[in-house]
Amino acid sequence: MLDDFMVRAALAGIGVAIAAAPLGCFVVWRRMAYFGDATAHAAILGVALSLAFSMSVFIGAMAVALIMALTVNLLSGRGYAMDTLLGVLAHSALAFGLVAVSFLSGIRIDLMSYLFGDILAVSRGDLSVIWSGALLVVLLIGWRWSALLTSTLNEDLAYASEINPKREQLVLTVALAITVAVAIKVVGVLLIAALLIIPAAAARPLSRTPEGMAVAAGAIGMLSTVVGLRAAYVLDTPAGPSIVCVAALTFLASSMLKSALSARS
Repeated sequence: MLDDFMVRAALAGIGVAIAAAPLGCFVVWRRMAYFGDATAHAAILGVALSLAFSMSVFIGAMAVALIMALTVNLLSGRGYAMDTLLGVLAHSALAFGLVAVSFLSGIRIDLMSYLFGDILAVSRGDLSVIWSGALLVVLLIGWRWSALLTSTLNEDLAYASEINPKREQLVLTVALAITVAVAIKVVGVLLIAALLIIPAAAARPLSRTPEGMAVAAGAIGMLSTVVGLRAAYVLDTPAGPSIVCVAALTFLASSMLKSALSARS
């Protein structure tokens, strides 16, 4: 079954959607969209270092993404506005990554596949990495779900419940780095943030509980993957951007549905 490249692509996209769904909900709730963007952009530098030192791209991308996320946590509250800090770090990391790639003589690299993804070229080995990473993220978020939710809603309530918000922020940071590393092959660094945010944002008007929103976001992400791949096959369009376009249309539909229901009531 896995000899069919479209089946492998669908399984890869579904794996990333499963990992991104609960994490994307916290990104939306905490208004961390730029945080995810900065972490994703840093992954290009990780790709360059991985190729330079003959390491796994997954390990290099995850390591640099984690360093970027920890750096943002460390520098926040040091006199810089968060959007300014994230803007500087995101674009600097992307620029340094692209410059580092240009120094890789003798190594052939398809930069577009890392920027926009190459889901149709996913191999069996890539599938095992993606699903292992997705399972790890789901287990990590599931383990800390209650504490993460409490610290997201109210930090004072978290302290009163003997929960350390900084520790929960670190859990999100690690989960985000893993998700970026597994998603880079599917949608590329420029579209990872979209896959994190759009399904969760589309699920928000359709959900009444946090758990329901996470499940709905996962369903929207998986649906976007399957429909986007089919659209790319029929229309001969890039697969990664097609998946994000379907997710964006789903967000538009859910927003219109919410407006219609509000108008009735």
